[in-house]
Amino acid sequence: MRDSRRARLILGALLAAALVILTIDHRTGESSPLRPLRAAGAYLFGTAEQFGGGVVRPVSGFVRAILTAPGASDRIEALKEENAKLRASLLTGKLNADRAKELDQLLGLAGTGGYKVVPGNVIARRGQPGFEEAVQIDLGTDDGVRPEMTVLNGDGLVGRVLSASSSTSTVVLLSDPASAAGARLEGGKEIGVVHGVGENGRLVQFRLLDSTAPLSRGGRIVSFGSQNAKPYVAGVPIGVIERVESTPGELTRIAYARPYADLTALDVVGVVVAGPKRDPRDAVLPRKEGSR
Repeated sequence: MRDSRRARLILGALLAAALVILTIDHRTGESSPLRPLRAAGAYLFGTAEQFGGGVVRPVSGFVRAILTAPGASDRIEALKEENAKLRASLLTGKLNADRAKELDQLLGLAGTGGYKVVPGNVIARRGQPGFEEAVQIDLGTDDGVRPEMTVLNGDGLVGRVLSASSSTSTVVLLSDPASAAGARLEGGKEIGVVHGVGENGRLVQFRLLDSTAPLSRGGRIVSFGSQNAKPYVAGVPIGVIERVESTPGELTRIAYARPYADLTALDVVGVVVAGPKRDPRDAVLPRKEGSR
């Protein structure tokens, strides 16, 4: 009982003292004798608040990141999609530019040789009974294409039309082992026959009919032309001789030539729907390096 009474007296005295101190501090303002004590308290509690905020801020930031993660993921996916579209657009632009260049070369070659061509694109690689090397193009009878027409590109001879439907045609490449085309050496009248030998279209065989005629590496070959310009028109560049075989006692001479047209990477091609009025001879051959 005494302790309880005594505690109440002490508590009342402390409260009264606190009220007196607060009143004096408030009335005296900046000149208060309790100012140093007030500053110390502010520093102590301010430091505690900053420390608590430093601990809490990373946690709240982590929680905020968790909450906004779905939105961030969506934004990342959107950016990835935009980048993919941009890359596709750039690639399409490059392909269109490359095709435009190939078409320009094709029309230039056709103009020089006097060939009337219908330009198109290779759309598939096709194997045919009896033929190993063949492609499908997006030109057909609706475009004036018929079987046994010459096919070329901006570099040279590609092959001949084997068959045609209304909108597509099958072309046998010059590199096919069953293919044969009349050919002539540049600058002369020596003629022979070009056969495909496979080898992924890298080489064709040129068999010169006159075994005594000179034949050397670097010689250039053009198409000799067929009767009524079918299946081959005259003067189309075929290739450059890379090696000559020794054939003693044979009636013909054999050489292997690298085709001007890359028969393994065909894209833009042209079908010759009308041949030249006269043989262009060597006019369509590419200009030799160093010549003007």
